[in-house]
Amino acid sequence: MGTPHGFVERLAELSQSGVPFVCVTMVDAVGSTPQDAGSKMLVTNEGLVTGTVGGGKVELKSIKHAQEMLARPVGHAPLTEFVEWNLKRDVGMTCGGSVKLFFETYNHSNWRVVVFGAGHVANEVVGCLGRLECHVTCIDPRPEWLDRIAATGRLRKICHDDPRTLVAELSDDSFIVCMTMGHATDRPILEEIFRQGRKFPFLGVIGSRAKRAVLLKELTAAGISQEQAEGFHCPIGLDLGTNQPGEIAISVVAQLIQERDRWRQRVGNGPRTKHD
Repeated sequence: MGTPHGFVERLAELSQSGVPFVCVTMVDAVGSTPQDAGSKMLVTNEGLVTGTVGGGKVELKSIKHAQEMLARPVGHAPLTEFVEWNLKRDVGMTCGGSVKLFFETYNHSNWRVVVFGAGHVANEVVGCLGRLECHVTCIDPRPEWLDRIAATGRLRKICHDDPRTLVAELSDDSFIVCMTMGHATDRPILEEIFRQGRKFPFLGVIGSRAKRAVLLKELTAAGISQEQAEGFHCPIGLDLGTNQPGEIAISVVAQLIQERDRWRQRVGNGPRTKHD
């Protein structure tokens, strides 16, 4: 059986949307099976989107299995899974036969990074993150700078005159990076985060140790406790490379990956790394 008409287009649309979904492919069918090898379907948390692997009990079991994969925490959920079901024993059908199904998850990541700023370094950071399994939000008041950042399926660009007002909308598991036009525009974002008592897995500000000292002084002068005001990284990035925007971005993204892995281990849903 060939790929259903419009299936590839729908897969591409879902991939670009960022919605988690599973592509289910019937790899092999033996005996009295309801569909031929090569049949496909797409499943989200809401259920079947398009395609079929035969309808009836096989399809219902496949949809349930796909949704269970999406429901598992990232790090415990396999990105792909191969199953073989006996229709009588495993599916509860009276007819004989068996099916082999391949499940592939897409957009199943809980790593979210929010970048305040869309300047040269931010552009490079967002570009690096765009190659990873990561949902990125880039916020800046300058539409012309946001337009310079290449669009990807997992990138959301927000143009807003007062970015600090968006802090309340950020999910608690977001990794926050401030790299706006300067400390005068970074500080209101930090202040709003601390006033709301928000605690993110990572909160970093691009800049020097001198900039950190100025930010700490201004935050405490604004009524933020010393303990709260200490709760951000600055400088950010691993100690490598030059001051070229591309190399700074690599060092920052490397630190974000490092912090992400530590966070996943702390919350108990981290995958084993190649160093384990």
